Amino acid sequence: MLTKRQNFLETIRGGKPDRYVDQYEALEFISGDPYSALGYGQLRIGGTVKNQWGVTIQWPEGMPGPFPVHDQAHKAITDITKWREQITIPSLDFPQAEWDKAKPSVDAIDRSEVFAAAMMAPGVFDMTHYLMGMDDALIAFYEEPEAMHELIDTVTEWELRYAKLIVENYHPDAVFHHDDFGSQISTFLSPDMFREFIFPSYKRIYGYFKANGAEIVVHHSDSYAATLVPDMIEAGIDVFQGCLAENNVPELVKKYGGKMSFMGGINNGVVDVPNWTPELVANYVEKTCRGCGTLYFIPCCTAGGPGTAYPGVYEKVSAEIARMSKELFV
Repeated sequence: MLTKRQNFLETIRGGKPDRYVDQYEALEFISGDPYSALGYGQLRIGGTVKNQWGVTIQWPEGMPGPFPVHDQAHKAITDITKWREQITIPSLDFPQAEWDKAKPSVDAIDRSEVFAAAMMAPGVFDMTHYLMGMDDALIAFYEEPEAMHELIDTVTEWELRYAKLIVENYHPDAVFHHDDFGSQISTFLSPDMFREFIFPSYKRIYGYFKANGAEIVVHHSDSYAATLVPDMIEAGIDVFQGCLAENNVPELVKKYGGKMSFMGGINNGVVDVPNWTPELVANYVEKTCRGCGTLYFIPCCTAGGPGTAYPGVYEKVSAEIARMSKELFV
């Protein structure tokens, strides 16, 4: 029987996996570095934090995850042409002792069994709307492209400094990067605009990780992003995690399998609901697995991490993936 890591690699490389990868089983996330311990690290369900960029983030009770507050009183950037005056770039100059605190847990990861994955969030595009709100950000791409380029370049340079510290201290062999590129029905930016503004950042960020020990790059975008897949491949992404069914995942597997793999297909918005039933999950997982096949596809809830909003859903999805492995792998 292959290890979780081996089975993951066989799946995404078109080899001979002996079962489906069970959602996030092959990724163990590195956590506890001094930057991530602040901001999101202090946020709890029902709570509010203001992160190091000046973004106020809330996680209301009953919601599947946190999101920034964007009324006029809470926007970090209210005028994109004055962004340098309105935000402070977070410092990464923590004492080495602070970086060392996470090393015992990182060292405990069995890298023969799983990947030690660096978790990076929010992403470059996400940062633009985290700072000023989605409406203002999308308008600024059109009305103030020079300022947006400058802001994105600054965010990218900061993330590269952060990536360097993660690499030097924890030596991840995978990276799991969040950045939601679209809604359920479309991308937020056209492919041409994505290529102009966002693609160069990821070409650099993922190039750095791969040049410094990261064997795989998994990019989370629980959205429609099918039209961006060619650019995602060129940027160095190995696995598109979060791919909603609306992307026509079987068609993506057929068209791009061998260049990229797809991890998702099981929409949280369908199965991770208050009135979910075992039958709903079983039918949806079976339909998804049979449609997508056994190579270049990892059945997974589309949310950006293990777990679900409603108790029992994630475990039931995993149980159904195990059932489909017995039926489809011979």
